[in-house]
Amino acid sequence: MSGTLIKSFVALAPSSMLLFGSIMLLSKTKNVGSLLQVLGAGCLNLMILAHIAEALHWFAFMHWGQEHSIGHYLDLTSAILGIALFPLGYLLHAWGIRRGQFERSRARSVQRNSRISALSRS
Repeated sequence: MSGTLIKSFVALAPSSMLLFGSIMLLSKTKNVGSLLQVLGAGCLNLMILAHIAEALHWFAFMHWGQEHSIGHYLDLTSAILGIALFPLGYLLHAWGIRRGQFERSRARSVQRNSRISALSRS
């Protein structure tokens, strides 16, 4: 087994967990942030699968490992998209949760203030 193949299989486990967790999150909360997480994790898995295909010499017509080849651009594009989309989706999702908590706490404080003002008028 080559070093590239071993490293790819080792990287496939956490990347697959990211993809699975992102899919579970998307099934629970259907929003843009969780969709971007799924797309980003999918791109990271695609990058790892490209490395596995390179190590096993599958799809030789893609000229894996050569500069300016289809395989190189597939690997590069999926890596860039994965690294960009997954954190962006995470931030959007976390920001949406934080914003929801802020709005709920604000609604509670407004409700509490209205009760206090109603009691003071009585």
